[in-house]
Amino acid sequence: MSSVVHTDAHLNMLTHNLLFTISCFLGCSAEFYVIDDRIGLGREFDGIGGLSGGGATSRLLVNYEEPYRSHILDFLFKPNFGASLHILKVEIGGDAQTTDGTEPSHMHSKDEGNFFRGYEWWLMKEAKKRNPNIKLIGLPWAFPGWVGEGTQWPYFFPNVTADYVVTWIYGAKQHHNLEIDYIGIWNEKKYDPVYIKVKKKKLDLYSVHYPGTKTVKEALLTEKKLWSSEDYSTFDDDIGAGCWARILNQNYVNGRMTSTISWNLIASYYENLSFGGDGLMTADEPWSGHYVVESPIWMTAHTTQFTQPGWFYLQTVGNLTHGGSYVALTDRKGNLTVVIQTMTHNHSQCIRPPLPHFDVSPQIATFQLKGSFAHLTDLQVWYSKLDFETKKDTLFQRSSPIKVYNGSFTLKLDVDEVYTITTVNTGQKGTYPESPNSRPFPKNYSDDFTIDNPPFSEAPYFADQTGVFEYFRNSTDNGSHAFTLRQVVTERPVTWARDADQTISIIGDYSWTDLNVSCDVLIETPVTGGVFLAARIDQGGESVREAKGVFYWIYANGTYKVTNDIGGQRVLAEGLSGTREGVWYTLTLRIKGYFATGMLNGYPLWKNAVVLEPKNGWTALGTLSFEYAQFDNFEVNAE
Repeated sequence: MSSVVHTDAHLNMLTHNLLFTISCFLGCSAEFYVIDDRIGLGREFDGIGGLSGGGATSRLLVNYEEPYRSHILDFLFKPNFGASLHILKVEIGGDAQTTDGTEPSHMHSKDEGNFFRGYEWWLMKEAKKRNPNIKLIGLPWAFPGWVGEGTQWPYFFPNVTADYVVTWIYGAKQHHNLEIDYIGIWNEKKYDPVYIKVKKKKLDLYSVHYPGTKTVKEALLTEKKLWSSEDYSTFDDDIGAGCWARILNQNYVNGRMTSTISWNLIASYYENLSFGGDGLMTADEPWSGHYVVESPIWMTAHTTQFTQPGWFYLQTVGNLTHGGSYVALTDRKGNLTVVIQTMTHNHSQCIRPPLPHFDVSPQIATFQLKGSFAHLTDLQVWYSKLDFETKKDTLFQRSSPIKVYNGSFTLKLDVDEVYTITTVNTGQKGTYPESPNSRPFPKNYSDDFTIDNPPFSEAPYFADQTGVFEYFRNSTDNGSHAFTLRQVVTERPVTWARDADQTISIIGDYSWTDLNVSCDVLIETPVTGGVFLAARIDQGGESVREAKGVFYWIYANGTYKVTNDIGGQRVLAEGLSGTREGVWYTLTLRIKGYFATGMLNGYPLWKNAVVLEPKNGWTALGTLSFEYAQFDNFEVNAE
């Protein structure tokens, strides 16, 4: 008697085959598909990527402690480990709100340049460290106000704008040794379809956002490269994984697009901002170290770990008879990778555009290998199943090699599956120990912003929603305010979203209700200047102009105001404060239930303002307009 030992992979495959046999009992006939390079090749494959920015979508990633930050980066960029991305696209910061926050420009004004602001430089270097061959793309969403020279259109003065963007490219090389491969013109504006290959200095490709896997005939006729340079934009749950798996195949099958880039790379921003939880994985708790490697990471790996930019699609690609699609790629050196997906309609809907109905059912598919591949005798198999009934997914599992008989192999395909059939044997499902348990933002938190050489220009956990708040070394103060946080945008940017008319940076837990928050503040603008400290902020991102909360303002003209909205229209209290520019003041805001009280330098300035809404939200600080102001010794104590 012999014993048989089954691995988890074998058991899962046996279960799959049994369930398939039951579901297919009433009739599944084999359909035949040819994989052949004798009729020539299709388009050159340019890679799968992720987008950091548009905006501030990687904001919280930089604040993770090691080893968790490196683990996250490995799941995104390390070859043959996780998503193993081929492309990283980043926002060229423009000092303006671009979805989930603002990213700082390398040139706040035309007379200065700083190539160490923000975190995109760091992220590109970390990606290159893991994969030296990763392609880098830069694209502006917004521009500092000086670029538009008083207008909201940066291309009235194209030389100014071109110099601004080229300076960013040169800065990447000079200060970070980063070669930018492609540069875009302006996100989702008139010039968005145009991307320039930097070294060639010429138009190299046309791109589209959220194409629904379709390409217009006019674009196909140009014979230029075609990319979906921003796609997906869907929650990183299993439906998001189904969306991503489907479009990675069908963007080429239906639209001949040779690169697809996910917005966004990683959900690393406060969850209650716009599109919270979108991304290939989630890392929005740097204070706990908790992160989640979501299923879209492994849908990505089915393609990225077994292909590389420079491979070619075969002409023999297409849709499966009973739903789903397949693509085949080769490196023209004998290697072959076939990716098959059978995502159903309801389990693969992206957030946009609307998805027309289609049907998918279990099926048997036989693939006949011809041409350069006719001699193959066995192929590696990687398998995923998004199981929406049992909630027990199989994700990127290596199965036993499949035997090729007389040049063909047969698969039993169920719904919501992905197969990678390949000659490449270097695939790996990377693992690390579980990340720490999730926990809320600390209820008691403080920051005095005292740091000599900050690794990033932003203070930990502060998420700028309009304006830019940077670490500042106050050379005129050698005492208690030598190191501060300073708002540095002094004119309205050329915006992409609807920035507020005030500047604001949020921090904390969206569920906070009752709390004490205090901060030292310094108004720098005479007469018209003003600053605020706030709590229960209910909106940010693209809705920041509509933010409500409790806003405690003091002004350089000697007055104060308490408002229920960032625009200052709903006034809860107001009066004289004796405040002016150039003097440090300590603001304290206390909220309990329906009542709020404000203190100035430890003394009550106003009491028991009635706050009916919002019931909860972030804390925040900011300014009355685009003006310089400083903040220090921030502290919050939530109940």
